[in-house]
Amino acid sequence: MPTQKDLKRLVRARMQKTGEAYTAARKQILTKKKTAKLPAAPKPTGLVASDYGRVAGMSDAVVKEKTGCTWHAWVQALDYNGAAEMSHRDIAKLVGDKFKIDSWWTQMVTVGYERIKGLRVRGQQRNGTFGATRSRTYNVPVETLFDAWLDAKTRKRWLGAEKVRVRVATRPKSMRLDWTDGSIIAVGFTSKGASKSSVALEHANLPDRDAVNRTKQEWSDRFDALGDALAK
Repeated sequence: MPTQKDLKRLVRARMQKTGEAYTAARKQILTKKKTAKLPAAPKPTGLVASDYGRVAGMSDAVVKEKTGCTWHAWVQALDYNGAAEMSHRDIAKLVGDKFKIDSWWTQMVTVGYERIKGLRVRGQQRNGTFGATRSRTYNVPVETLFDAWLDAKTRKRWLGAEKVRVRVATRPKSMRLDWTDGSIIAVGFTSKGASKSSVALEHANLPDRDAVNRTKQEWSDRFDALGDALAK
C-alpha cells in the first residue's frame, strides 16, 4: 500500500486521465489494489525494491525529498501508466505533466526508472549512446551559481573557448545546453542555504564508455575552474 502522499499522486493522475471526481478516482484506485496488484517491474535477476536506488544511481532518500515519492512508488505509478512501453521522451512527458515535477527531476526520475526496468545501463542512453554525470557544491547562493552558467562572459572565464548555446533555462533551477559537437548537457541547480548551492549535470550523446570517462575528467577540471571564477 502506498503512503498517503503517493496515493494522492495516483488519484490525481487518474483524475486527469478519466475526468473523474477525486472521491470516485480514489475509490477506483483502492478497489484495483484490493483485486489486483499493480504490474510488477521486469527487473534484472535478483533485483528487489531495496536495490532500486543503487540501480537508479540516486538514493531513495534524495528522490523522495525532491519529488515526494520513493523509487518503489515511482515504479508502481509509472508502470500503472504504461511507461515501460514508452520512449524516453514520452516517459519524461508523463512524469512532468501528470506529476508536476520540474524539468531536471523529470529527467532524473525518467532515467532512474529506465535503469530499474533494464531499459538502459548506468551511463547509457536509450538510443545506445552514453552520458557522463558530474556534480559539485560551491559556497555561493544558487542564483550566483546559475548566473555563472547563464551569462556568456562569465561562462567563458571558466569554460574556455567552447561554443555552447543555451537551449532553455529556468531560473534558478535548470538549463539545457547544446555542446559544440552536437551533444546535449542538462544542468540542475540546488540551493543548500543562503550561501551554498550545488550543480549537477548530465552530458549526453557520447559514443562509448571511453568518451564517458574522458568527459567526466574534463568536467571535473571545468568545475575546478568554475570554483576559481566564483571566488574572484
